[in-house]
Amino acid sequence: MSSQPLTRTLLTALLSGLACWSCQPQGDIASNQRDSLLVYCSEGSPDAFNPQLVSSGTSYDATAHTIYNQLVTYNSGTTDIAPALAESWKISDDGTRYRFKLKEGVNFHGNQDFTPTRTLNADDVIFSFNRQRLSSHPFHEVSGGRYPYFYSQGLDQLILDINKVSDKEVEFVLSRPESPFLAILATPFASILSAEYAEVLQGLDRLEWIDSKPIGTGPFRFKRYEPDSYIRYEAFEDYFGGAPKIKDLVYSITPDAAMRFARFSAGECDIMSNPLPVHLRIARQNKLNILEIPGFNVAYWAFNVEKPPFHDVKVRQALSMAINREAILKAVYDRQAQIATSPIPPSSWAYNKQVSRVRYNTQQAKQLLAEAGYENGFTIDIWAMPIQRTYNPNARKMAEMMQQDLEKIGVKARIISYEWGTFLARVAQGLHHSVLLGWNADNGDPSNFLNPLLSCASARSGNNYAKWCHPTFDQLILNASQSSDIEKRKQYYLQAQALFKEEAPWLTIAHANKSLLTQPDVTGLVISPVGNVEFDKVSFNKGETPPDEDTN
Repeated sequence: MSSQPLTRTLLTALLSGLACWSCQPQGDIASNQRDSLLVYCSEGSPDAFNPQLVSSGTSYDATAHTIYNQLVTYNSGTTDIAPALAESWKISDDGTRYRFKLKEGVNFHGNQDFTPTRTLNADDVIFSFNRQRLSSHPFHEVSGGRYPYFYSQGLDQLILDINKVSDKEVEFVLSRPESPFLAILATPFASILSAEYAEVLQGLDRLEWIDSKPIGTGPFRFKRYEPDSYIRYEAFEDYFGGAPKIKDLVYSITPDAAMRFARFSAGECDIMSNPLPVHLRIARQNKLNILEIPGFNVAYWAFNVEKPPFHDVKVRQALSMAINREAILKAVYDRQAQIATSPIPPSSWAYNKQVSRVRYNTQQAKQLLAEAGYENGFTIDIWAMPIQRTYNPNARKMAEMMQQDLEKIGVKARIISYEWGTFLARVAQGLHHSVLLGWNADNGDPSNFLNPLLSCASARSGNNYAKWCHPTFDQLILNASQSSDIEKRKQYYLQAQALFKEEAPWLTIAHANKSLLTQPDVTGLVISPVGNVEFDKVSFNKGETPPDEDTN
């Protein structure tokens, strides 16, 4: 199969099972299938089809809210916790026990290797978490045995046990109170898998299929994946939230943003992910449909403090001062973002307004380098992520601009990039000097920016790509997580942000809005406040005339 994205005509033909798709008029195919096929032009291929194993937004988008569900979720348009697979819960007075009552009649998907014989029960919840937390679990080492979000949150230390109270009740026992625990359980890594499917795969000696042939409870069933080309899903008619209105969902993988926009403009995509700022400007000028929410995200440049000279805080401060972020905001974001002062965005209740912004100052940067003993400069690597995300529309261009800025203070920079999966794996190994990355929040709690990205636990086995471990910072964010008093939590987070700014393990770059482009007849599409794209309520408004299809 070609790695080029498929056109709508070929996709509809494949879905229809037509052996000779070119024998039927293409316009007829598109017309007949229009109401049942939704094409989403996505920006990249997922690293895995199990959100427990990954931390990239591209992978979460393809799995967490299509194939799977979590115990809890968010009320539409808010970050208020709402029931999902759990219909209710109780928290002990000391905050260390969470008992969940599961919904009745929640069905799992099936495939050619598995037909479920029961609905969701406590065994599935226990399996999904114990696989991650117990090294002795038979599925722990499957697909590499790396669970970046689970360990970066320190959940291996937080969760002491998970008990089956009854078939429909499960209890988490914690080592300490954890205020954001419910918010943590709403994140993609907490997706619930089928324990019964795992048993079947053990019998077939195909344990790895649990991650490549996924089974969940979500609104869409996984059908097929052609790497770097497309992912095909079909509506799950027995979905507990009600059958989706569209029958077939296809992610047409189109990494090149200009190509995605061209395909969207030609009507080949119903929805386009991550439009570039220039595309948004064109869309506004031409009154195209834009679905947009404030960005709960951050783009950053992380310094690997385990590699000299980044162990020296003066070097980190100097490099931060050397970067002209105003120029980056103009050239990379088309001014459709705001400069980031903190890892936490200004819309958060824990944002520290008193932390001063790093000012672009080449002379002061040179002075700090001289004080650190590097008056003659040095050479570094800047690793630039190879895909486009909301928080960073063009990491390569950003790296090139930073390269020019650094040259002014005597620092030479090499730009390095790899295919996305390889890139993440090598960065996780700490092979980089510095890296341009970012984070889309998985939940509405401020801990989601600090614990997974900057804690000591995440430096060892998570997403702390600066490899920065500061005991005082770690204690502050731990205190914030343990407290149930929101004012006390806020004070801890304010102190943590001030310390982060002093230590400068990153240069925070920008917070950007989350945007999608949609065809005029697409209705019901939802972006949650934390950026999750949800397709289960999408349909086509028949009162609108879809764009003419390019059948060439």
